[in-house]
Amino acid sequence: MRKFENCVLLTRVGSFYELYFDNAEEYGPLLNLKVSKKKTNKGPVSMAGFPFFQLDRFLKILVQDLNKYVAISEEFANDAVKKVKSGGLLFDRKVTRIITPGTLIDENFMDPWENNYVLSIHLEDAASRDRRNPEEQTTENDAESLAETGPTEVGLAWLDLSSGDFFTQATDFPSLSSAIARIGPREIVVDSSLESIEHSPLMSLLKQDHHILTYHKTAGHAISIESWTPMLEDPVSKNYASAFTPGEITAGSFLLDYIRTRLQGSTTKLQPPVRYQNTEYMTIDKNTLRGLEVRATLRDGNYQGSLLHAIRKTVTKSGTRLLTQRLTTPSMSLSVINSRLDLVSELLGHTALRQDVVVLLRRTYDTLRLVQKFAFGKGDADDLLGLASTVQVTQDLATVLKNHTESPRREVNLEGDVSLRSAQSTCVQDILRRLNFEGPVELFHRISEAIDEDGLSEQHRIQESEAAVMAGIAGEVLQEEADDEEIWNVPKRLRPKEAGSPNSNRTDTEFREVWIMKRSASLTLQSLHVELEKIQQEKTELAEELREQHDAPSLTLRWTPGLSYHCHVKGKDVKSANLGPSARSVSSSRSTKSFHLPEWTSLGARLDNVKMRIRAEEQRVFGELRAQVVRNLVKLRRNAAVLDELDVACSFATLAHEKSLVRPLLNSGTSHMIVRGRHPVVETSLTEQGRTFTANDCFVGEGERILLLTGPNMAGKSTYLRQNALISILAQTGSFVPAEYAEIGLVDKIFSRVGFADNLYQDQSTFMVEMLETAEILKQATPRSFVIMDEVGRGTTPEDGIAVGYACLHHLYHVNRCRTLFATHFHALADLTEGFEKLGCYCTDVSEEAGDSFSYVYRLRRGVNRRSHALKVARLAGLPDEAIAVAGRMLAEFEHTKGPVGENPIRYAESVTSANTAVA
Repeated sequence: MRKFENCVLLTRVGSFYELYFDNAEEYGPLLNLKVSKKKTNKGPVSMAGFPFFQLDRFLKILVQDLNKYVAISEEFANDAVKKVKSGGLLFDRKVTRIITPGTLIDENFMDPWENNYVLSIHLEDAASRDRRNPEEQTTENDAESLAETGPTEVGLAWLDLSSGDFFTQATDFPSLSSAIARIGPREIVVDSSLESIEHSPLMSLLKQDHHILTYHKTAGHAISIESWTPMLEDPVSKNYASAFTPGEITAGSFLLDYIRTRLQGSTTKLQPPVRYQNTEYMTIDKNTLRGLEVRATLRDGNYQGSLLHAIRKTVTKSGTRLLTQRLTTPSMSLSVINSRLDLVSELLGHTALRQDVVVLLRRTYDTLRLVQKFAFGKGDADDLLGLASTVQVTQDLATVLKNHTESPRREVNLEGDVSLRSAQSTCVQDILRRLNFEGPVELFHRISEAIDEDGLSEQHRIQESEAAVMAGIAGEVLQEEADDEEIWNVPKRLRPKEAGSPNSNRTDTEFREVWIMKRSASLTLQSLHVELEKIQQEKTELAEELREQHDAPSLTLRWTPGLSYHCHVKGKDVKSANLGPSARSVSSSRSTKSFHLPEWTSLGARLDNVKMRIRAEEQRVFGELRAQVVRNLVKLRRNAAVLDELDVACSFATLAHEKSLVRPLLNSGTSHMIVRGRHPVVETSLTEQGRTFTANDCFVGEGERILLLTGPNMAGKSTYLRQNALISILAQTGSFVPAEYAEIGLVDKIFSRVGFADNLYQDQSTFMVEMLETAEILKQATPRSFVIMDEVGRGTTPEDGIAVGYACLHHLYHVNRCRTLFATHFHALADLTEGFEKLGCYCTDVSEEAGDSFSYVYRLRRGVNRRSHALKVARLAGLPDEAIAVAGRMLAEFEHTKGPVGENPIRYAESVTSANTAVA
């Protein structure tokens, strides 16, 4: 990584962080910090600083908001020899981690509802495919050759460090953009040799979509699956390893090498890699994900208004992440889909069971991210309690499910289908069989016996108090600093070690030592606490003895950072106290006096020793608990996966109950039979407005492969297209669907061509973007695909648009032979396709009433509607009446001159042009 280029260095200095960067103009205003210049051996750099407890706040700004890389340098106590050699410095400093947008682990600003993926891409052409020497790296000439000839294989590997998820995929270059859109990485890593290549197809693609890009040069690690093992919870089996392609292996090795450099020696345990295979999932390309608004809205990219927002009823963070994954990768396996639907049916048919499961799921923690923290050697006592609580809740959940399977079966209202009820009863048993409590339950008991929750709560209270003190100190520093002072130079009088601790001036009677472990956590702790109590009893007896001996009722035994263990008297006892020859005064005033006594100094040393040993034993026990979590890593993750599946199933069941959804019937055919289907997002919006959604049927496939839709603007054609695509996605995701009946043949790919968009970055007009998207559909759609196309050809002249629209219909009908919904305002297309036996024409309409009033008829009917009623929409939009009148005269002229509609579309276009000229 080049010094300070897109990178910030944070160096810990006591209670503050020094911040070094290269661009004061960019960073200063955003960070709201005072910035100054400092000379280094690398040249002048900008500097600022902030208190250590604000680290998360500034990491969020730098990493999440500004997409910068942050190298964190921490302090480490050095040994005596190093201390002498370093001129008396107490600490060494070294970079412990490099944080990038895609390598977040447990930062507080992470989005818990979404995965945080970092993606590696490896391109390989035919000439270099057989090159497998681990020491031979990709050269610049190789990259240039690849840029010219184009790749024949693309290997992908991506992972989420926060949860341990690890995936690979082999694809081709035309499908790469859609694969990236489906994954949604926060950061993409490519070989550093590609950085200097101009006009690279890969670089053009990545820059076009504005991805965060990192160039990385490998450290020479072997390119093999065996090299992954140190970073995995379990090694990849030989049988499974043989399925990975060379591109996947190279991408995976490259990605793990990149992770090693970012973690700076820290260890982790990822889940075994899962191969994403195109044949196992429905393919939803980039444009379709965006056009159907699966994860975000098309116009402004908001979550609200998306399909995910409309259907999400999950109650856990990891369950929401699983729901998102399933929506973007619907299954192609009938057995998988039906097993998911069986579980949804069971939960829908038994309301009490669903409610009990949801209540328990709400009490769980994000296990996948918690155990990953322990895999990194992190994780605190709160995380242990979260894991223990989740294990206990999972046990309770298993009991609820077991009681349900053993109770007499009630009839479920599913048309009396006995085989279906049988399948539903076994799906819960399958869930129970997958839960493993052998190790986790032991871990739960060990954590419950060891962690003192009351002590932990008290520790948090003290930490919050100390943070408040530090915030006050930081405020004073900011107020008092002179123009030439640096923000990180804290005045000595304000240093926390002398005045910052809220406990620094408390007496032993005022302050109780906080322990986070119960005494029963170990035999050693028990004996140490007994010893501590004896010393504390001795201290109480000593205090009473000293009060009598020195005739000082106000005498107390204290400890402060500056005076260590000392005796303190106040008031009239200051003058009357008989200190004796062994007392040594260390501080005095008119009203107080402090002095050292050998008895209290000796007892205090013993007290310190015992407390130190207790803390050491607590750390040892805590280390054992961490190790026990790591030993149960696999079981905890698998149990967490079961909870996520239950959460998604409960979400779908709740949604089906609230929205009156039905179970779809999936088969291996190539037809849709949807009765009274509804758009899941639009219906929700209309319901909130007190309006009713107009349902429509969709019978497309064997009888009619293409439905050609015409009708007025705003009469529901686009909604109809989208709703049937979304119903297909929901069905293969494992959800019930918004319809009265749905029988769907498996869809391998969904394509959509909807909406206006240009791409000025690539110098592409709206029509060019439309044609590029249409080209991909015509090249990739198969007989099992489902295509929706809205207004193809509208970005050019009428005659060209009609020609392009007809060509698309012709290709989809004769070549792709796939299920297609095609909406258009080019009514001539209905006449041009009269010979297509398996093409049906349908339309929506407008009901005109007295005066200028009208209403839309959203119900689909067979036939062609040759009026678009665009002027009605223009009037609703607020066009001036004068403009509406001119448009009306033009439209009347067009209708007068065009002759029979559809007789000759080209002649019609020419007549429109002539009429336009005459009016002008």
